[in-house]
Amino acid sequence: MHRKPAHQTPRTHPETSPVSPQLTELAQVLQTGPFHLALRAALAARGLALHRVQHKLAQRGIKVGVTSLSYWQQGARRPQRPESLRAVRALEEVLELPAHSLHRLLVPENGARPETKERPAARSYRTLFDPSDVLHQLLAELEAPTDGGLHTVGHHEWVHIGAAREMSGRRSLQVVRAHRDGVDRYIAIHQGDAGCDTSRVVVTAGENCRLGRVRRHAATAMVVAELLFDVRLRSGDTHVFGYTFEDGSGGQSAEYVRGFRFAGGQYVLQVCFDETALPVRCRRFTRTKAGAPRSGQQELTLSGQHRAVHLVEQGVRPGIVGIGWDWG
Repeated sequence: MHRKPAHQTPRTHPETSPVSPQLTELAQVLQTGPFHLALRAALAARGLALHRVQHKLAQRGIKVGVTSLSYWQQGARRPQRPESLRAVRALEEVLELPAHSLHRLLVPENGARPETKERPAARSYRTLFDPSDVLHQLLAELEAPTDGGLHTVGHHEWVHIGAAREMSGRRSLQVVRAHRDGVDRYIAIHQGDAGCDTSRVVVTAGENCRLGRVRRHAATAMVVAELLFDVRLRSGDTHVFGYTFEDGSGGQSAEYVRGFRFAGGQYVLQVCFDETALPVRCRRFTRTKAGAPRSGQQELTLSGQHRAVHLVEQGVRPGIVGIGWDWG
């Protein structure tokens, strides 16, 4: 007697669950900041109301008001006091985030410990670039706020050194994220080498922007350009744009630096040399501010037919990073 085989449900291979847009956004903004957007993204990804977060913090012995949490996620206030920074550490547990992922957006990597008075995460243009009031005056002429409302998500920069060892120009492709509504421009700053003739510096808008007003200051070899977007960004929106400064008017160049006022995403700097003018030695370095001694120096090897060197900063911190070279 033959039994009829029992019906069997065919086996299926479970598909990998797609990553939600909220988790993708959270992973990105935890790397680039700013803090309030990272906190807001974490709350949205976990689906926790502020009163629930407050309750979970209280269970860990941390007392924070719902109003304070609301201010933190809006960017109206930043946690700065030691007890607030301890609350941020607890928030990482409550929101199931990697350790220090929120805390690092508030406290510089080489800054004060949470138990001491915190140094501001953002530094003024003056301390990064120019000790005088020149840059502030140029920014004021462009009606540019101290905080432009943008944080860098990614920035790839190419610097070209010509046959006379001069900086012939530089090109940037930049990705930014708005941390407030209504942002529609970026202020690009060019600092020429000694002898630079600012009247000869040409600014060109590239991808997804157009050139606005340009201000020049001959004595400090500084050019400030307004790059206008075709859209008004809302808080959390990203924008990709490019621009170029053509120079070549200055004297012999020995380094190129980029200053960052806020923590940000990846920065890639590539310095390309004319084949008839190659340096004998190159190194990357950092500075805490303009005029400060170099630190974190590392030798770089010319590549690309021995004509270029580069550095990659996966997560920039407030301060200055650059490449220097010796001509021999």
